Amino acid sequence: MTQRPFLALWTLAIAATVAAFVVHLALRGRTVDLGYRLGRARAEQARLREVKRVLSLEAASYETPQRVEMVARTLLGMTPPPPERVIPVRGYTAAVDERERESTDAEAGRAPSAQGEVQE
Repeated sequence: MTQRPFLALWTLAIAATVAAFVVHLALRGRTVDLGYRLGRARAEQARLREVKRVLSLEAASYETPQRVEMVARTLLGMTPPPPERVIPVRGYTAAVDERERESTDAEAGRAPSAQGEVQE
């Protein structure tokens, strides 16, 4: 009779050990799977960072006037308009002329007067 409780306890201990081992294996498998997923996510993140870097460099190159002109001429087939197609905007040309005169004066080292005339 003393064998029965011992046998029941022994069976329960073996079942608990097997259950713990199965849980351990399941958790270990899950950990390995998450490790692989994490590795793939980090690789994707590195790839996307590189793509972002390349695209930001490309975007910066598109902002230069030389690049815009080259794209306009080659890809879009654009050319400068003939003089008869250019319509001046009133007031705009005077402001541009004034700025050009000021920049020329500044380069020459002369100071403009209050009336916009150059004093030497």
